[in-house]
Amino acid sequence: MMMQLLLALIGLSGGVIVGGGIVALITVLDLIPRFVQITKTEKYLLHYQWSVILGVLAFMVFDFFSYPLYLPSIVLSFIGIFMGVFVGFLAAALTEVLNVIPILAKRIQVDEYLQAFIMALALGKIVGSLFHWLVFIK
Repeated sequence: MMMQLLLALIGLSGGVIVGGGIVALITVLDLIPRFVQITKTEKYLLHYQWSVILGVLAFMVFDFFSYPLYLPSIVLSFIGIFMGVFVGFLAAALTEVLNVIPILAKRIQVDEYLQAFIMALALGKIVGSLFHWLVFIK
């Protein structure tokens, strides 16, 4: 009994730390306000916020209880696309805040090839993801 309580406390602590880190990252990067600004959808700001909250809660329940989703492939494809878009936006926001790409381009002395460098990064990510999902995972 004591071991189960300890494991529950460790799991809860880990979840709070990871969740706090993600919330801090999203807050520091101003992801939701940036989405609203780019898409010019200020009147839907509350919808953006609630969609993030409800999405996190829903998938936390599915993950915690290991509840299988028997959805058609087309629905799963849309979910995967939206998850990929979110991760892409998160990575883009992080590199924008940290100025990673311009600094890296200067360091490896490819300033004049910056557009090709960014395209190579994007295409590499796409090809790697497609390989992972279509070939590697069966």
